[in-house]
Amino acid sequence: MLKLFTYFRSSAAYRVRIGLQLKGLPYEAAPVHLVRNGGEHLQASYRALNPGAMLPCLQDGGTTISQSLAILEYLEEAYPGKPLLPADAAGRARVRALALMVACDIHPLNNLRVLKYLSSDLEVSEAKKTAWYRHWIEEGFRIIETHLARDAQTGSFAHGDRSTLADCCLVPQVFNAERFDVDLTPYPTIRRINERCAELPEFVAAHPAQQADAE
Repeated sequence: MLKLFTYFRSSAAYRVRIGLQLKGLPYEAAPVHLVRNGGEHLQASYRALNPGAMLPCLQDGGTTISQSLAILEYLEEAYPGKPLLPADAAGRARVRALALMVACDIHPLNNLRVLKYLSSDLEVSEAKKTAWYRHWIEEGFRIIETHLARDAQTGSFAHGDRSTLADCCLVPQVFNAERFDVDLTPYPTIRRINERCAELPEFVAAHPAQQADAE
């Protein structure tokens, strides 16, 4: 069985949980707490599995994969049933681009280790750290909203009327935005897509509140 090293509130792990659910793949969840005991991901036992000490990490038999998008692409190739990518090359490129706008342009700037560095090493105040967090979400969402709103390929979901890799990335980022009280009013297309995804049992099952390690 697939084994996912995860943390309930990790948006990168959240992406993979959505993908696993959408593809109907059973898996064992192995929680790794990012705060407890100084961060369980920093312990030698987890570093032996993933030297980067980041979540998520997936094991499939003797194969170990890190990086959420690499994991999702692996699942797409190894388990092609219920695809997360469109059949056409242009559609796949568009979905990947939307996913990367979240995974590369927003998320790395707001990752937990970045926020810790701002506080501990640079002595940035909580107010300024929150402003930093909101700024990069708002900037990223402005761009994503523009792409989604102007493109006829946007449907009930980010691409057409079937959830894809793009939704796997977008929904966890909306969750983060809501946690930090980002005003989502300027992004009606993002909000609409997020609300549609929330109606699907696969997204419900992957939600942080539904995880065994939720707090």
